[in-house]
Amino acid sequence: MRGLYALNSMEILSKKTLAVIILAVSALTLEFIFCIAPSSAESVSIKDAVAPVVKTGLPVRLKIPRINVDAAIESAGLTSAGAMDIRKVPDAIAWFDLGTRPGDIGSAVIAGHYGYWKTGQIALFYNLDKLRKGDPIYVENDKGETITFIVHEIKTYKPDADATPVFSSTDGKAHLNLVTCSGPWDAVSRSYPTRLVVFSDKQ
Repeated sequence: MRGLYALNSMEILSKKTLAVIILAVSALTLEFIFCIAPSSAESVSIKDAVAPVVKTGLPVRLKIPRINVDAAIESAGLTSAGAMDIRKVPDAIAWFDLGTRPGDIGSAVIAGHYGYWKTGQIALFYNLDKLRKGDPIYVENDKGETITFIVHEIKTYKPDADATPVFSSTDGKAHLNLVTCSGPWDAVSRSYPTRLVVFSDKQ
């Protein structure tokens, strides 16, 4: 079942931490990329979120020529249990819809699965580490627009690292950041030890 539950590795978020995703006002960790749970001391609901100003359409398709990705984008908000609602199938990629839309000012985030699955399939973001600076990434939206982003940096993080740079920006520009797991599968913890983040800027 290697990779089957690779995205279920996040810890509890407080109301303040969720607000960072929406308002970019504080730090968070990359453990929440694939599973978000409310704090037992301070629960949070979707209605607490303050929606960002929206200018572009909803993202519907992601294309990354270098690694032959051409896939539909799902929207992932929070489940009633407080988890990031991304389907547990290898070809699922999801835009975190409580944050910035790709093309708007700020940092939009799309997460995808990693690894080999028990079905023999390879997850859609398995080759994300093969991207290089200068590579184009295309996002199509429901308004018929294609927005181009250019990769400028690729970094790995520990799951508990400060992920503020992934989910927020203050430079007044539009960014798209792609996130997946990375490293060798740990059968004991049933997770991957690091997170890979591809940072890109709107062209």
